Amino acid sequence: MALKQSEAIVLRTYPLREADLLVTLFTRAEGKVKGVARSAKKSRKRFGGALEPLTTVRAYYEDRERQELARLDSCDIVESPLSSEMDYPRVVALEHIAETLDELLPDREVNDAIYRLAVSVLRRLQCGPIWMPLTYFQLWLVRLVGFLPELGSCSHCGESLNGSRAFYHALADGLTCIRHKRVASSELSAESRALAQQMFRTPVEGFAAEPWPQFQCADLRRYLLQIIERHIEKKLVTAVSLNKL
Repeated sequence: MALKQSEAIVLRTYPLREADLLVTLFTRAEGKVKGVARSAKKSRKRFGGALEPLTTVRAYYEDRERQELARLDSCDIVESPLSSEMDYPRVVALEHIAETLDELLPDREVNDAIYRLAVSVLRRLQCGPIWMPLTYFQLWLVRLVGFLPELGSCSHCGESLNGSRAFYHALADGLTCIRHKRVASSELSAESRALAQQMFRTPVEGFAAEPWPQFQCADLRRYLLQIIERHIEKKLVTAVSLNKL
């Protein structure tokens, strides 16, 4: 069978036998693909540093009859996060993006919009604070997979939330007005809701020059994380690391 090729983002790798790696790729052509890279720990010519997580590569692989895992033949580096200076917050942010994509996306389902989102956010994470690219990624990802409720109206009564306080609960979809908020709800500020609407109209590069401290849109990130974890029915490991930064 002829080799397939696609631009792809390396999400995760796991040791498999003595020299092999089990690799999860988010390919542009076929969505999330899992494959085995034979002798990847030994072959610098075929893989080199191309299998580092969140590296964008040109992947060459082959689907094998009656087997779920593809055979990954080789990878050429297109862009690598290791080409810029790395610090601990940046490493945690990259790991969070990889884990979120891996947990949320189904196998072999093409989604070019999410692929382009991931590539643009990874470029923004090469320099500067991590919080704006992370917020942008979470917001657009939740929207693109169809999980984001309406931000401008109460999910209970339909009343407009523009200019009003809004609340969310870990066990429920949508925002509510103050009259219909549940016990133990958290508030999503009007400022964060306004910035979310701005993000829907502006590419991630449009926010590059703005200062974005950790506290900015922290409530929005918590809201989006709750939505993601409720739908995948598990806690994201990297969310704990992000909360400790």
